[in-house]
Amino acid sequence: MACFSILFVQQLLIWVVIFIAVFAIINVLLPLVTRHATGALAEALNVVIAIIRIVFWAAVVIVVIVFAFHMISCLIGQMPSLLPHR
Repeated sequence: MACFSILFVQQLLIWVVIFIAVFAIINVLLPLVTRHATGALAEALNVVIAIIRIVFWAAVVIVVIVFAFHMISCLIGQMPSLLPHR
């Protein structure tokens, strides 16, 4: 895939939709799980939910950083790309 090609934009948009869908599903399911929990189990589930959200957002930030460096390498053209080109 060439830099800034239509196929690249298509793949990028697909991954954005997948990330948004996974985050929405997690936000819908987690409150359902915690509603039935009480006491120490509820506190433990709240900690697990917080950890899952932190990991999710860390993954999103990593993807954004890789994307930014890929775009910079496409613009400069002389830097080695971080993503494999097909």
